[in-house]
Amino acid sequence: MPDHIHAIIFLHEKAGGASPSPTLDDVVCAFKSLTSRSYKQKYGIEKMFQRSSAEHIIRDRDDYETRRKYIYENPMRWYHKYLKTDE
Repeated sequence: MPDHIHAIIFLHEKAGGASPSPTLDDVVCAFKSLTSRSYKQKYGIEKMFQRSSAEHIIRDRDDYETRRKYIYENPMRWYHKYLKTDE
């Protein structure tokens, strides 16, 4: 799973007094920008992220639990699919 990340981001009506409140796209763009800048300065990495991102709006508790479980289990699924060797 080193080629992507998963996150659950909670947006509230008033985020830190910002007006207008940041959108999900604002949050993702800021994360990508700050992370890219830091890695470029520290490691010389020019391109870290693809331009697009996938998003899903969680509508209820069941949907949240399904997404949370997927994110939690994803590294192990990736490990078994790509790294584990049969000995």
